[in-house]
Amino acid sequence: MARKITISVPDDLYERMTPWKSSLNFSKVFQNAISGMIQKKEALTSKIRKDVDLASVVDRLKKEKIDYELNVTEWGKKDGLEWCKTAHYRELQYALAWAPYKNPDQDEELGDYFSHMFEKYKKRIMATGKKAQHRLSDFSEKYLKGWKEGVELFWNEVKDKL
Repeated sequence: MARKITISVPDDLYERMTPWKSSLNFSKVFQNAISGMIQKKEALTSKIRKDVDLASVVDRLKKEKIDYELNVTEWGKKDGLEWCKTAHYRELQYALAWAPYKNPDQDEELGDYFSHMFEKYKKRIMATGKKAQHRLSDFSEKYLKGWKEGVELFWNEVKDKL
């Protein structure tokens, strides 16, 4: 049984097709083209499944994901500790009370700093396999968690000495 579907073509292609309606079966041309494309995709998918041990690839990617996420938190912690070395007392107090939010690069006090830091890590963020916007928010959350940890670690070391 054959099923009907409708396809759309741009006006200029339709104009070029019109003189050939009587000598070309466009339905058959479409069927052959789609059939060939599907065969190629199915062959590739089959080859990938045969040649690749998907379970081991998934295990490796899971490990890399964990390593990446831990590294992002560690980057933040290291940067938080580094920032504290030159921060003024008032800035430290602000950072300790500060709760990271969706757009930290727009914060009145810390916005310029985070804009600079996010730019610094932009290439690393873009190198992941996720969509860019998702990568940035994912990075932000983990980085800021680490940064805040770094600030708190620093403060816990120095507060009793002040």
